[in-house]
Amino acid sequence: MRTSRPARVGQYTALLAYLVFLAFPFLWLVSTAFKPPRELGSLHPTWIPNEPTLANFRQAFDEQPLLHAALNSLLAALAAAVIAVLIATPMAYVVARRRTRLARAVTGWVVVSQAFPFVLLIIPLFLVLKNLRLINSVPGLVLVYVVWALPFALWMLAGYVRAVPPELEEAAAVDGAGRVRTLVSVTAPLLAPGIVATGLFAFITAWNEFFFALVLLKTPEKQTLPVVLTHFIGAEGVADLGPLAAAAFLATLPSLVVFAIIQRRITGGMLTGAVKS
Repeated sequence: MRTSRPARVGQYTALLAYLVFLAFPFLWLVSTAFKPPRELGSLHPTWIPNEPTLANFRQAFDEQPLLHAALNSLLAALAAAVIAVLIATPMAYVVARRRTRLARAVTGWVVVSQAFPFVLLIIPLFLVLKNLRLINSVPGLVLVYVVWALPFALWMLAGYVRAVPPELEEAAAVDGAGRVRTLVSVTAPLLAPGIVATGLFAFITAWNEFFFALVLLKTPEKQTLPVVLTHFIGAEGVADLGPLAAAAFLATLPSLVVFAIIQRRITGGMLTGAVKS
């Protein structure tokens, strides 16, 4: 059915309003990062700074170890994303292809696990990491990120596995390939968009995570970037707005760059033509 012209206008208007709603915080953050102190305290704020300056960026790097904190965040996020994908891929294959009680139980666990808030999980996780002597360590934080990202990663990849035509796996079985060989050589290459999307989700989740890093990391040298950003807020709750905006702007860049690089892999149709009709 063709959509009428007023309906299309309404759809595009709603989409434009939604994009403006999403873009406003980031655009205002960028504007604030380049404003001098005099403009930050103005009663009549403007979108574009009248006198753009890089002083906020210099002050941010002088006051806090942003590069070291960013390196900690990068290591934790990359490790969590890789480990979560490596574990979730074979699990998703089993859940999607085998209609057993265990597979249904795993699916139920995925749904239920997403309902638990952070506050209820931090105490048992803290006790487990304490027994493993992983408190105040980046590997311990990576373990927490993997546990937190794994259910959703499994759910995402299971959907991608179900989209792979079973005829390809049946053909591989006829040629003598086992389950592992079929997963590695046939199914996994076709799951590339799903694997990339899942890895991106796990990376961004770990990169932006604040609560677990705040509780588990006590040594300043091991703190991640979101935790270090809170140091721009004084004891009385007054924020050093210029350097804070500059540091927060820099903290958002890795996620944007990663998404810009691999977004074609996410939306690409790699299954096109895989099976002849």
